[in-house]
Amino acid sequence: MHIQDTHWASASALTTGGGTVSAATGNGRGDGPRTTPLRVDAQRNLEHVLRAAREVFGELGYGAPMEDVARRARVGVGTVYRRFPSKDVLVRRIAEEETSRLTDQARAALGQEDEPWSALSRFLRTSVASGAGRLLPPQVLRVGVPEEVGGSGTGAEAARVPQQRTQPGAGELRLVPEEREPTAGADDDAGAAALLEVVGRLVERARAAGELRADVSVSDVLLVIATAAPSLPDPAQQAAASSRLLDILLEGLRSRP
Repeated sequence: MHIQDTHWASASALTTGGGTVSAATGNGRGDGPRTTPLRVDAQRNLEHVLRAAREVFGELGYGAPMEDVARRARVGVGTVYRRFPSKDVLVRRIAEEETSRLTDQARAALGQEDEPWSALSRFLRTSVASGAGRLLPPQVLRVGVPEEVGGSGTGAEAARVPQQRTQPGAGELRLVPEEREPTAGADDDAGAAALLEVVGRLVERARAAGELRADVSVSDVLLVIATAAPSLPDPAQQAAASSRLLDILLEGLRSRP
């Protein structure tokens, strides 16, 4: 199923068996449709499911079962499957929204910070504070050494992965394309490509200003976001740990005379 077919916030999300959910009027004979109460309930359930999915996947990863999402949302697992007919559809919905949010945060940092290092660090701090790193889609986070992807790569790969001016050497990280599943749509690639492009601009600006280590790539920056967003039971401890870890990682990214 295409990811765009799962925008359940639209009216089509509030249908069952191909028809609009409705209720009979008070006389019990069904003299006319009365859709508002069930539509409100359906929308509320959808919001609960999406919120629960973000929490569960953020804590346990995308391998968490749908039953956990249903329990957190306080709905039956059948309710989850009525809106998302497979776990893959739900995962793609969450990953798509998270990718879009990160892209917006990166664009905001570019537009509101004139100093290159401030723009990059602002993006990292905003993204880590939002917990976005725990929900980054797998195709964005997959990395490998150059030998695993055949040197310079194909033209298709070059179109998807921003060129990084990194120093050559063993263990250099770079983003690699994920094997596409038959159900994956072009919008997955488009969202990931937009994120990679805008983060690439942040990286290039900071590197050109001499404030970012020459060997740091876009993949390294995204790994920082994923690494610096731990999931701890106490919110205050989690915020403190994320802030401290990010401070350390930023020092590791910064160029020194």
